[in-house]
Amino acid sequence: MRWGILGPGGIASTFAADLPLVEGAELAAVGSRNLASAEAFAERYGFARAHGSYADLAADDGVDVVYVATPHAFHLEAAMLCIAAGKAVLVEKPITLDLPSAARIVEAARERGVFLMEAMWMRCNPAIRKIAELVAGGAIGDVSAVHADFGLQGPFEASHRLRDPKLGGGALLDLGVYPIHLAHLILGTPASAQAWSHLTPERVDENTGVLLGYESGAVAALTCSINGASRNAASITGTAGRIDLPVGFFVPRSFTLTRPDRAPETFEFPFEGSGYQFEAAEVQRALLAGELESPIVSHTTTLEVMALLDALRDQAGVVYE
Repeated sequence: MRWGILGPGGIASTFAADLPLVEGAELAAVGSRNLASAEAFAERYGFARAHGSYADLAADDGVDVVYVATPHAFHLEAAMLCIAAGKAVLVEKPITLDLPSAARIVEAARERGVFLMEAMWMRCNPAIRKIAELVAGGAIGDVSAVHADFGLQGPFEASHRLRDPKLGGGALLDLGVYPIHLAHLILGTPASAQAWSHLTPERVDENTGVLLGYESGAVAALTCSINGASRNAASITGTAGRIDLPVGFFVPRSFTLTRPDRAPETFEFPFEGSGYQFEAAEVQRALLAGELESPIVSHTTTLEVMALLDALRDQAGVVYE
Protein backbone atom coordinates (compact mmCIF):
# COMPACT_ATOMS: atom_id res chain seq x y z
CA MET A 1 0.00 0.00 0.00
CA ARG A 2 1.66 3.18 -1.22
CA TRP A 3 1.33 6.02 1.28
CA GLY A 4 1.53 9.73 0.71
CA ILE A 5 1.68 12.37 3.46
CA LEU A 6 0.17 15.80 2.91
CA GLY A 7 1.62 18.40 5.26
CA PRO A 8 5.00 17.39 6.74
CA GLY A 9 4.54 18.83 10.23
CA GLY A 10 4.92 17.45 13.73
CA ILE A 11 2.12 14.90 13.74
CA ALA A 12 3.15 13.78 10.24
CA SER A 13 6.61 13.06 11.63
CA THR A 14 5.22 10.74 14.30
CA PHE A 15 2.98 9.00 11.77
CA ALA A 16 5.84 8.57 9.29
CA ALA A 17 8.09 7.09 11.97
CA ASP A 18 5.40 4.47 12.75
CA LEU A 19 4.55 3.56 9.14
CA PRO A 20 7.45 1.10 8.72
CA LEU A 21 5.87 -0.94 11.54
CA VAL A 22 2.89 -1.67 9.28
CA GLU A 23 3.28 -4.73 7.08
CA GLY A 24 2.99 -3.82 3.42
CA ALA A 25 3.20 -0.07 3.93
CA GLU A 26 5.33 1.67 1.31
CA LEU A 27 6.57 5.22 1.95
CA ALA A 28 5.80 6.67 -1.48
CA ALA A 29 5.58 10.46 -1.44
CA VAL A 30 5.34 13.67 0.60
CA GLY A 31 3.57 16.86 -0.41
CA SER A 32 4.14 20.32 1.01
CA ARG A 33 3.56 23.89 -0.09
CA ASN A 34 7.32 24.22 0.17
CA LEU A 35 9.40 21.81 -1.92
CA ALA A 36 12.43 22.11 0.34
CA SER A 37 10.33 21.06 3.34
CA ALA A 38 8.95 18.10 1.43
CA GLU A 39 12.41 17.03 0.31
CA ALA A 40 13.83 17.28 3.84
CA PHE A 41 10.93 15.24 5.25
CA ALA A 42 11.22 12.62 2.49
CA GLU A 43 14.94 12.22 3.13
CA ARG A 44 14.51 12.02 6.88
CA TYR A 45 11.84 9.30 6.81
CA GLY A 46 12.68 7.47 3.61
CA PHE A 47 9.89 8.53 1.26
CA ALA A 48 10.62 7.96 -2.42
CA ARG A 49 9.37 11.29 -3.79
CA ALA A 50 8.76 14.87 -2.67
CA HIS A 51 6.25 17.30 -4.16
CA GLY A 52 6.17 21.08 -3.82
CA SER A 53 2.37 21.29 -3.81
CA TYR A 54 -0.59 19.37 -2.45
CA ALA A 55 -2.02 19.12 -5.96
CA ASP A 56 1.08 17.34 -7.22
CA LEU A 57 0.86 14.82 -4.40
CA ALA A 58 -2.83 14.21 -5.13
CA ALA A 59 -1.99 13.64 -8.80
CA ASP A 60 0.85 11.19 -8.07
CA ASP A 61 -0.13 7.88 -9.70
CA GLY A 62 2.28 6.10 -7.37
CA VAL A 63 0.20 6.92 -4.27
CA ASP A 64 -2.76 4.80 -3.11
CA VAL A 65 -3.72 6.57 0.12
CA VAL A 66 -2.99 10.04 1.48
CA TYR A 67 -2.66 10.96 5.16
CA VAL A 68 -3.80 14.57 5.56
CA ALA A 69 -1.72 16.00 8.40
CA THR A 70 -2.23 19.75 8.07
CA PRO A 71 -3.77 21.83 10.90
CA HIS A 72 -7.48 21.02 11.03
CA ALA A 73 -8.52 24.37 9.57
CA PHE A 74 -7.08 23.14 6.25
CA HIS A 75 -8.40 19.57 6.28
CA LEU A 76 -11.43 20.30 4.12
CA GLU A 77 -9.50 21.74 1.19
CA ALA A 78 -6.80 19.07 1.30
CA ALA A 79 -9.17 16.14 1.68
CA MET A 80 -11.42 17.33 -1.15
CA LEU A 81 -8.38 17.70 -3.41
CA CYS A 82 -7.29 14.12 -2.76
CA ILE A 83 -10.79 12.69 -3.06
CA ALA A 84 -11.28 14.43 -6.41
CA ALA A 85 -8.06 12.72 -7.56
CA GLY A 86 -9.47 9.33 -6.55
CA LYS A 87 -7.14 8.82 -3.60
CA ALA A 88 -8.12 7.01 -0.43
CA VAL A 89 -7.83 9.46 2.46
CA LEU A 90 -6.97 9.29 6.15
CA VAL A 91 -7.71 12.74 7.62
CA GLU A 92 -6.18 13.77 10.93
CA LYS A 93 -8.65 14.42 13.73
CA PRO A 94 -10.79 16.40 14.02
CA ILE A 95 -11.74 15.81 10.41
CA THR A 96 -12.77 19.47 9.96
CA LEU A 97 -13.78 22.50 12.02
CA ASP A 98 -17.52 21.82 11.93
CA LEU A 99 -20.26 19.41 10.93
CA PRO A 100 -21.18 20.94 7.53
CA SER A 101 -17.55 20.67 6.39
CA ALA A 102 -17.26 17.11 7.68
CA ALA A 103 -20.46 16.17 5.88
CA ARG A 104 -19.07 17.62 2.63
CA ILE A 105 -16.00 15.39 2.85
CA VAL A 106 -18.06 12.29 3.62
CA GLU A 107 -20.48 13.04 0.77
CA ALA A 108 -17.61 13.64 -1.67
CA ALA A 109 -15.90 10.37 -0.73
CA ARG A 110 -19.13 8.41 -1.12
CA GLU A 111 -19.91 10.01 -4.49
CA ARG A 112 -16.38 9.37 -5.76
CA GLY A 113 -16.36 5.85 -4.35
CA VAL A 114 -13.10 6.26 -2.41
CA PHE A 115 -12.14 5.24 1.10
CA LEU A 116 -12.29 7.88 3.85
CA MET A 117 -11.45 7.62 7.53
CA GLU A 118 -10.88 10.15 10.29
CA ALA A 119 -7.55 9.50 12.00
CA MET A 120 -8.93 8.92 15.48
CA TRP A 121 -6.02 6.64 16.33
CA MET A 122 -7.25 6.04 19.87
CA ARG A 123 -10.14 3.92 18.60
CA CYS A 124 -7.69 1.69 16.67
CA ASN A 125 -5.50 1.05 19.73
CA PRO A 126 -5.52 -2.65 20.77
CA ALA A 127 -6.24 -1.85 24.43
CA ILE A 128 -9.13 0.43 23.55
CA ARG A 129 -10.57 -2.20 21.22
CA LYS A 130 -10.35 -4.78 24.00
CA ILE A 131 -12.08 -2.40 26.41
CA ALA A 132 -14.93 -1.91 23.96
CA GLU A 133 -15.22 -5.69 23.63
CA LEU A 134 -15.32 -6.20 27.40
CA VAL A 135 -17.92 -3.48 27.92
CA ALA A 136 -20.11 -4.82 25.12
CA GLY A 137 -19.82 -8.29 26.66
CA GLY A 138 -21.11 -7.08 30.02
CA ALA A 139 -17.83 -7.34 31.94
CA ILE A 140 -18.69 -4.29 34.08
CA GLY A 141 -22.47 -4.51 33.84
CA ASP A 142 -24.44 -1.48 32.69
CA VAL A 143 -22.19 1.53 32.24
CA SER A 144 -23.08 4.36 34.61
CA ALA A 145 -20.23 6.84 34.09
CA VAL A 146 -17.24 7.76 31.97
CA HIS A 147 -14.60 10.13 33.35
CA ALA A 148 -11.70 11.43 31.25
CA ASP A 149 -9.42 14.45 31.13
CA PHE A 150 -6.75 15.75 28.77
CA GLY A 151 -4.75 18.82 29.70
CA LEU A 152 -1.47 20.26 28.47
CA GLN A 153 0.85 22.41 30.54
CA GLY A 154 0.77 26.01 29.38
CA PRO A 155 1.10 28.82 28.98
CA PHE A 156 1.18 28.89 25.19
CA GLU A 157 2.12 32.06 23.38
CA ALA A 158 -0.65 33.96 21.62
CA SER A 159 0.95 33.06 18.29
CA HIS A 160 0.78 29.29 19.00
CA ARG A 161 -1.64 27.29 16.85
CA LEU A 162 -3.54 26.19 19.98
CA ARG A 163 -4.54 29.82 20.53
CA ASP A 164 -5.11 30.78 16.91
CA PRO A 165 -8.79 30.81 15.90
CA LYS A 166 -7.79 30.82 12.22
CA LEU A 167 -6.20 27.41 12.80
CA GLY A 168 -9.11 26.03 14.81
CA GLY A 169 -7.33 26.61 18.10
CA GLY A 170 -8.57 25.79 21.57
CA ALA A 171 -8.62 22.81 23.89
CA LEU A 172 -11.89 21.26 22.75
CA LEU A 173 -11.09 20.32 19.15
CA ASP A 174 -7.45 19.45 19.77
CA LEU A 175 -7.62 17.66 23.14
CA GLY A 176 -11.25 17.34 24.21
CA VAL A 177 -11.93 15.25 21.12
CA TYR A 178 -10.24 12.30 22.89
CA PRO A 179 -12.43 12.20 26.03
CA ILE A 180 -15.47 12.82 23.83
CA HIS A 181 -14.58 9.97 21.49
CA LEU A 182 -14.06 7.66 24.47
CA ALA A 183 -17.50 8.55 25.84
CA HIS A 184 -19.02 8.09 22.39
CA LEU A 185 -17.33 4.71 21.96
CA ILE A 186 -18.76 3.46 25.24
CA LEU A 187 -22.11 5.24 25.43
CA GLY A 188 -22.96 6.54 21.97
CA THR A 189 -24.73 9.84 21.30
CA PRO A 190 -25.89 11.67 24.43
CA ALA A 191 -29.41 12.93 25.07
CA SER A 192 -28.01 16.04 26.75
CA ALA A 193 -24.74 17.93 26.33
CA GLN A 194 -23.54 20.84 28.44
CA ALA A 195 -20.23 22.72 28.26
CA TRP A 196 -18.55 25.59 30.07
CA SER A 197 -15.31 27.18 28.93
CA HIS A 198 -12.91 29.91 29.84
CA LEU A 199 -11.67 31.67 26.71
CA THR A 200 -8.33 33.19 25.81
CA PRO A 201 -8.09 36.81 24.57
CA GLU A 202 -8.20 35.31 21.06
CA ARG A 203 -11.60 33.77 21.92
CA VAL A 204 -10.64 30.10 21.83
CA ASP A 205 -11.27 27.82 24.81
CA GLU A 206 -8.35 27.23 27.16
CA ASN A 207 -10.22 25.31 29.86
CA THR A 208 -13.41 23.37 29.14
CA GLY A 209 -15.68 21.12 31.14
CA VAL A 210 -18.27 18.86 29.49
CA LEU A 211 -21.18 16.97 31.04
CA LEU A 212 -23.03 14.48 28.86
CA GLY A 213 -26.22 12.70 29.87
CA TYR A 214 -27.67 9.55 28.32
CA GLU A 215 -31.12 8.00 28.11
CA SER A 216 -29.75 4.97 29.97
CA GLY A 217 -29.07 7.14 32.99
CA ALA A 218 -25.32 7.17 32.42
CA VAL A 219 -23.23 10.34 32.53
CA ALA A 220 -19.86 11.38 31.15
CA ALA A 221 -17.76 14.04 32.93
CA LEU A 222 -14.96 15.25 30.68
CA THR A 223 -12.40 18.06 30.80
CA CYS A 224 -9.72 19.48 28.52
CA SER A 225 -7.24 22.29 28.99
CA ILE A 226 -4.28 24.10 27.47
CA ASN A 227 -3.41 25.89 30.71
CA GLY A 228 -2.51 22.99 32.97
CA ALA A 229 -1.32 19.39 32.78
CA SER A 230 -4.09 17.22 34.16
CA ARG A 231 -3.70 13.53 34.92
CA ASN A 232 -4.76 12.57 31.39
CA ALA A 233 -6.37 9.37 32.60
CA ALA A 234 -9.84 7.86 32.30
CA SER A 235 -12.24 5.44 33.91
CA ILE A 236 -15.39 3.62 32.85
CA THR A 237 -17.70 2.66 35.70
CA GLY A 238 -20.47 0.11 35.52
CA THR A 239 -22.94 -1.57 37.84
CA ALA A 240 -20.65 -4.62 38.09
CA GLY A 241 -17.14 -3.17 37.87
CA ARG A 242 -14.80 -0.48 36.62
CA ILE A 243 -12.13 -0.14 33.95
CA ASP A 244 -9.27 2.26 34.68
CA LEU A 245 -7.08 3.62 31.89
CA PRO A 246 -3.66 4.95 32.94
CA VAL A 247 -2.01 8.27 32.23
CA GLY A 248 -2.05 8.72 28.47
CA PHE A 249 -5.45 7.02 28.20
CA PHE A 250 -5.65 7.93 24.52
CA VAL A 251 -2.70 5.67 23.68
CA PRO A 252 -2.81 2.99 26.39
CA ARG A 253 -0.56 -0.01 26.62
CA SER A 254 -2.53 -1.44 29.53
CA PHE A 255 -5.70 -1.06 31.60
CA THR A 256 -7.11 -2.51 34.81
CA LEU A 257 -10.45 -4.22 35.28
CA THR A 258 -11.77 -4.15 38.86
CA ARG A 259 -14.83 -6.12 39.91
CA PRO A 260 -16.35 -6.85 43.34
CA ASP A 261 -14.94 -9.84 45.21
CA ARG A 262 -12.20 -10.38 42.62
CA ALA A 263 -8.58 -9.38 42.39
CA PRO A 264 -8.00 -6.53 39.91
CA GLU A 265 -7.02 -7.78 36.44
CA THR A 266 -4.42 -5.89 34.42
CA PHE A 267 -4.44 -6.32 30.65
CA GLU A 268 -1.14 -5.56 28.91
CA PHE A 269 -0.75 -4.52 25.27
CA PRO A 270 2.91 -3.64 24.68
CA PHE A 271 3.86 -2.26 21.28
CA GLU A 272 6.65 -0.48 19.48
CA GLY A 273 6.41 3.06 18.19
CA SER A 274 3.95 5.76 19.18
CA GLY A 275 0.73 3.95 18.30
CA TYR A 276 -0.12 5.54 14.96
CA GLN A 277 0.63 2.29 13.16
CA PHE A 278 -2.71 0.83 14.24
CA GLU A 279 -4.80 3.34 12.32
CA ALA A 280 -2.59 2.89 9.26
CA ALA A 281 -2.99 -0.88 9.52
CA GLU A 282 -6.77 -0.48 9.75
CA VAL A 283 -6.79 1.67 6.61
CA GLN A 284 -4.81 -0.98 4.73
CA ARG A 285 -7.07 -3.77 6.00
CA ALA A 286 -10.17 -1.91 4.84
CA LEU A 287 -8.71 -1.05 1.44
CA LEU A 288 -7.63 -4.64 0.80
CA ALA A 289 -11.13 -5.76 1.77
CA GLY A 290 -12.68 -3.29 -0.67
CA GLU A 291 -14.38 -1.27 2.07
CA LEU A 292 -15.07 2.47 1.71
CA GLU A 293 -15.09 3.13 5.45
CA SER A 294 -13.83 1.49 8.60
CA PRO A 295 -16.22 0.02 11.17
CA ILE A 296 -13.82 1.22 13.87
CA VAL A 297 -14.06 4.89 12.86
CA SER A 298 -17.11 4.94 10.62
CA HIS A 299 -18.47 7.94 8.76
CA THR A 300 -21.43 7.92 11.14
CA THR A 301 -19.11 8.05 14.14
CA THR A 302 -17.20 10.98 12.66
CA LEU A 303 -20.38 12.95 11.94
CA GLU A 304 -21.99 12.20 15.32
CA VAL A 305 -18.90 13.34 17.21
CA MET A 306 -18.53 16.44 15.04
CA ALA A 307 -22.17 17.36 15.68
CA LEU A 308 -21.49 17.06 19.41
CA LEU A 309 -18.35 19.18 19.15
CA ASP A 310 -20.32 21.85 17.29
CA ALA A 311 -22.96 21.94 20.03
CA LEU A 312 -20.36 22.15 22.80
CA ARG A 313 -18.33 24.81 21.00
CA ASP A 314 -21.48 26.85 20.49
CA GLN A 315 -22.19 26.76 24.22
CA ALA A 316 -18.58 27.71 24.94
CA GLY A 317 -18.83 30.73 22.67
CA VAL A 318 -15.99 29.74 20.34
CA VAL A 319 -16.53 30.82 16.73
CA TYR A 320 -14.23 29.97 13.82
CA GLU A 321 -14.09 31.98 10.60
